[in-house]
Amino acid sequence: MNGHGERSENDAELETQSEEATAAADSDRLHAADDEVQSGDDVVAELQAKVEENWNSYLRAAAELENVRKRAARDVENARKFALERFGSDLLAVRDSLEMGLIASDSADAEQLKIGSEATLKLLVTTMERFGVVEVDPQGEPFDPQLHEAMTMQPSTDVEPGSVLTVFQKGYTLNGRLLRPARVVVAQELPVTDANDAETQ
Repeated sequence: MNGHGERSENDAELETQSEEATAAADSDRLHAADDEVQSGDDVVAELQAKVEENWNSYLRAAAELENVRKRAARDVENARKFALERFGSDLLAVRDSLEMGLIASDSADAEQLKIGSEATLKLLVTTMERFGVVEVDPQGEPFDPQLHEAMTMQPSTDVEPGSVLTVFQKGYTLNGRLLRPARVVVAQELPVTDANDAETQ
């Protein structure tokens, strides 16, 4: 009886210990789960802070980019409006010279008018060259279709065939780029009959 009673007590004690162990394990699991939840909340908060920081950085970068775009557009507009400011300012001297020449023309003789016109032309040429506008005057030079426009061809013994015989209108380049071709007459070889006639004469 006693042996059976002791076993029952032992079983009960073991069962109690098992229940306590199970409860302790459950409690540990709950604490671990709470810790994980707490850790997860911390991670979420950290990620939210990072997202907000990145969003603010994006907004600042977008605003700065828009400011740069507006400044660049303003600069381009100003450059377009005032690109010829220096050129226009230098041309004023040419205009002044022309106006003074017209005023003086009433009392000036032909020689004085010629001298004044030459001085004004020289001033204009100097101003244009300062801004890269260069005259193309190909008299006697080989014909260049990149710079010259042939108006007609004419037999000649004065220059080599394929050379510029006469310049109707000078051309101009701007920093090496063609503004207007020189309009020219191009020399061609004399016809054979003309050459024979020239020899017999």
